[in-house]
Order: sequence, then C-alpha cells, then structure tokens
Amino acid sequence: MEAGFELTVFSRTREKAAELLEMGAEWVDSPAEVARRSEVIFTMVGFPSDVREVILGEDGVLSGAKAGLVIVDMTTSEPTLAKEIFERAREKEVASLDAPVSGGDVGARNGTLSIMIGGEKTVVETLQPCWDAMGKTIVHQGEPGAGQHTKMVNQTLVAAGMVGVCEALLYASRAGLDLETVLQSVSSGAAGSWALSNLGPRIIAQNFEPGFYVEHFIKDMGIALAEAERMEIKLPGLQLASELYLKLQEMGHGRKGTQALQLALAEMSGVDWSQAGPRC
Repeated sequence: MEAGFELTVFSRTREKAAELLEMGAEWVDSPAEVARRSEVIFTMVGFPSDVREVILGEDGVLSGAKAGLVIVDMTTSEPTLAKEIFERAREKEVASLDAPVSGGDVGARNGTLSIMIGGEKTVVETLQPCWDAMGKTIVHQGEPGAGQHTKMVNQTLVAAGMVGVCEALLYASRAGLDLETVLQSVSSGAAGSWALSNLGPRIIAQNFEPGFYVEHFIKDMGIALAEAERMEIKLPGLQLASELYLKLQEMGHGRKGTQALQLALAEMSGVDWSQAGPRC
C-alpha cells in the first residue's frame, strides 16, 4: 500500500487484517471475492492443505477468477501442488506463479525478502513493481514448482544453520563464556550467518517468540525430505534437524520461533536455558 497499490484483503481471522483496514484496504469475505476485485492475488498461508483450500477450494481464488488474473502463492508448499495450481489456472486463462520467500519477519517488515519464483518468465516480469515493493532479491528459478524446490534448498540450509547456532551457544554457555561477547567475536568471521546475527541475540535474551513457527518449519522439512526420497537422495543432516524439531514440538513449543530449538538441545544436555545469561 505504501508503494501505491490498492489492496483487497481476506484473512481467516479478520482481526489480523485490522492494521491494513485502518490504512485503507478493503475487506471481503472470501478468497473468491478477492479474485473478483483484483488483477493480481498474493496468497500466503500455513500448510499445503490451506493452499489447496484457499486457491482450489469451493470458495477459493480460482472459483472467482476471471481471464487475465495472476495468482501468486508465496506459501512454502509442495512443488507438485504448485504445478497442479498452474494447470488448473491455465484452464481458466489465469496465470499462476509459486513464489515462496525467505527473510523471516524482519525481511517482511523491511521489504527485503528473498523471493524465489517458479512459472512463466513473461508473467514474472510483468509483476516487477510488486516484487520491488516486497523484496530485495527476486530471482526467477524456472518452470512451475521451481520456486518451491528452491525454497526446499533454502530450508535445508536453514535447518543445518539453526542446529549449528544453538549447539554453539549451548557450548559457550556450559564453558562459562559471556554469550554476548562470544557473539561479537564469531558473527563477523567465517562462522557468521543470518541466523547467528538475527536469532542469536533472541536466544541469549530468552526471546523465543516466532518470526517463523516451529510447526511450519517441521512442515517444510517434511516436504524437503519427501522430495529427497522421491529423487532418491539422502539428506542425513536434514533428517537429524527434523527429528530435533519434532522433539521440540513434543515439548509443547510448536508455536514458538525456530530459535526455540535451543530449549530442546539444552534439555538433552540437562541444562536449564532459562538460567543462561550474559555470564553463565
């Protein structure tokens, strides 16, 4: 909206759209009604089943779509579902792109997301002003489903990175180091990463509120592992990360942020992370 676009919005929980409505967005009561009033639709929900309902369901986007509409699903979802949506949309002369993102809550607020896009290149190019309003790194990856496959690459990297960050801070804590000064030393060298710089301070501050939900990350890793099995490759590191996050979910932290993995690793070592501080 700040970039000059008019918005028509729908959310399953209307209260979550309150700030947008105060800014002047128009509310409607279904995804189908959004489609009837829009030229381009962006969807971002939780799970592939939600994507199917919101786009292909009885009152979904496609049921209200007119020829020439562009649907962009930014959910991290299944490559096969992205291809199915593309085919179903094409039957109605509607364009469809899969465009999952990376960058977390910080990237979303700052408009600096990395956007990975699958679909027809001409459609991608047409939406450049929209991409510019949301992201900093916008890359067309290829055919329908390619954006989702690229996000699986991203999530595989994130999974390994989060395990490393949490294990390293656990080590530092048990060694009696000042966690903040440790972070100062290691974050600018070869060990540096987005997770270390952005989530490391949250872990030290005992802040496990979500920028990205654990339960959604478990879903993503499950998709990646299923695709790996289909392609007949082994990803033991990702498998281990998935098992650790499943333990975290069993502990009741499915709605916490991914940095809450620290709690599972600490429990496995008999460490009370709530007692960790600047000097442990």
